[in-house]
Amino acid sequence: MSQPVQPPNQPQQPYGGQPVDGNPYAGGPGQGAPSAPTGNPYGQQAPGAPTGNPYGQQPPAPTGNPFAGQQPGQGAPFAGGAPFTPAPPARNNILLGVGVALGAAIVAGILYGVIAGSIEREVGYAAVGVGFLVGFAASKVGGSNPAVIAASAVFSIGAVYLGQLVGISMVLADLAQIPFSEVVGDHFDTVTEAWSQEADFMTYLFLGLGAIAAIGGAKKAG
Repeated sequence: MSQPVQPPNQPQQPYGGQPVDGNPYAGGPGQGAPSAPTGNPYGQQAPGAPTGNPYGQQPPAPTGNPFAGQQPGQGAPFAGGAPFTPAPPARNNILLGVGVALGAAIVAGILYGVIAGSIEREVGYAAVGVGFLVGFAASKVGGSNPAVIAASAVFSIGAVYLGQLVGISMVLADLAQIPFSEVVGDHFDTVTEAWSQEADFMTYLFLGLGAIAAIGGAKKAG
């Protein structure tokens, strides 16, 4: 009797144990299909290799003022420090203050005389204004030095006196129908004599008011 021929072995399924079509990853006999790699193929690093940031933990980024960490009193770099504050102008020049008082007295005296001659009378407020202007201007330039204040008071008296003479000269020029310059240049003695005859309590009071106002103006400016 002949023995039946065994049928040839059925071809194995791919990945069943025999290499199929030259697949080098096919498993051997009895081995299942290899599991596909999952996750990061480089997830396991070599021992001792740094993990996370290779440079370590970075310091926190600066926030706010970049110069906040500086010591008190230190300015920002390249800033040059605090801005330079110029020194206030000097106000203690006695000679300049006296000169200003003299110039203001001459100008204020002439204006006072023009006012008095135009209305043919003296005004107390005008005398006070003359003194205040002289004292204020002098002290504004020369400071509150006692010498400047004293000079302002003296020059204020002279300014009021000059104004009275200018006023009398204007009245005499009007009465005599001659130019004002002729009265001042040729008949000045007549003007001073007329002042002496007309001077009364109010005349000297106005002189005193000018001096007092000059002291007040100097203190106001100082």
